[in-house]
Amino acid sequence: MTVIIITIVAYLALMVIIGVIFSRKNNDVGDFYLGGRKLGPIVTAMSAEASDMSSYLLMGLPGLAYLCGCAEVGWTAIGLAVGTYLNWLIVARRLRVYSHRINAITIPDFFSKRYGENKNVILGISALIILVFFIPYTASGFSACGKLFEQLFGWDYHLAMIISALIIILYTSIGGFLAASTTDLIQSIVMTTALIVVLIFGVSSAGGIDNVIENAKGLNGYLTLFENHNGDGSASPFGFLDIISTLAWGLGYFGMPHILLRFMAIGDHNKIKTSRRIATVWVVLSMGVAAFIGIIANTLTSQGSIEALTTSSESETAIIKLAFLMNDNGALMAVFAGLIFAGILACTMSTADSQLLAASSSMSENILKGVFKLKLSERASMLVARLVLFVIALVAIIIAWDKDSSIFGVVSFAWAGFGATFGPIMLLALLWKRSNKYGAIAGLLGGGIVIFVWKFVVRPLGGAFNIYELLPAFVVALIADIVVSLVTKAPDKKVTEDFDGYLADVKEK
Repeated sequence: MTVIIITIVAYLALMVIIGVIFSRKNNDVGDFYLGGRKLGPIVTAMSAEASDMSSYLLMGLPGLAYLCGCAEVGWTAIGLAVGTYLNWLIVARRLRVYSHRINAITIPDFFSKRYGENKNVILGISALIILVFFIPYTASGFSACGKLFEQLFGWDYHLAMIISALIIILYTSIGGFLAASTTDLIQSIVMTTALIVVLIFGVSSAGGIDNVIENAKGLNGYLTLFENHNGDGSASPFGFLDIISTLAWGLGYFGMPHILLRFMAIGDHNKIKTSRRIATVWVVLSMGVAAFIGIIANTLTSQGSIEALTTSSESETAIIKLAFLMNDNGALMAVFAGLIFAGILACTMSTADSQLLAASSSMSENILKGVFKLKLSERASMLVARLVLFVIALVAIIIAWDKDSSIFGVVSFAWAGFGATFGPIMLLALLWKRSNKYGAIAGLLGGGIVIFVWKFVVRPLGGAFNIYELLPAFVVALIADIVVSLVTKAPDKKVTEDFDGYLADVKEK
């Protein structure tokens, strides 16, 4: 346990050191929130995917595979992989070029300048959406860190959660976007290392891949994409609506601010193809390995090496159980166990730091300076940016105080919220010249309203209505934007000229 603690402390110290190093490169708020658009293709790719996956990669996917088999986890992975690729293919290069042309450093800022609005209605609505969904999203990350340390070392949940939050706040507030992106790159390496180590150790402990496959074949509905394995040994159909609802997770990528900001920050938009290849390959392989780890853990349970994990919350600790099993095999393996725990921590931290920056920029740049016209010098802007980040983090800590809150539930709802509000608007802003500010407002409001109505009113009805709220809300927002844009006046000449100019820039090599 001492070796594990030393490994985790060394990892956390490295994150803070990176924050200090990159603090010297923040000359203005553009550097603090977007890194001066200087990210290389590798950092862009891996920081985007590390900030995307969160603890779902090392805990959620293995837990789902352990408990239910291949159906739900398989369709989820397919949806996420396709969504990742299409987001890089359709959005990344276009958003980088367009946002640079109109000098936008935040997502609300991009929407506002794209549609040439004067009253900052889109700016204000977009910034509020980010605050509404990102603050509890960040709180879920703080909560996950607290629960991890509580389970590992028996620490008090609240103390562990506060310490974890303070470390994230420290390196993010000091180093800004460049520090967050660089630490995300390192965290992706730690996550990858953890997956590989667990995979090798798990297969070895199970007696080889053949034993793993044989165990899975003996479980009813475990290896098919059209049935879910049940804990009682039976299987239930995984039908068309289940598949569509699960695949809909991929739509969320088009509206994720913390991922879209990476697209805006790459130094050379001509290198986005390299980033796309790196990101897509990493996502596919990491999700595949993560799911297979859950199948391995199920085999180890059947062999008596790991106790049975019968609930969703218990199954999400499968990788932790494997790490503890590894820890019983000497000091060297304890170092690898420490890397696994650091990897779980990295998943959460890489998302939380990006969310903090996005929420902070929405409040300081978009609401205080954009909506309320607060005039600040560069030095004062940097001070306000850091102060707002601290305040938002404090609110997130308060929200995370209840350790019995559902982490996955919050993440799922926030993912749907961003995907349905920002996703359709982003696609139309980049692809459709006729889209106007009235359509954008209708899409933002329509998607946001349907998210809440479907989640809390319609979906509980069950049956055909039991569809992930992202899908119906995305469709409504898309239709609302198109219809309202067509029935209202066309965009101003300056807006269409900027659109034509951006398209010409995109075509240039």
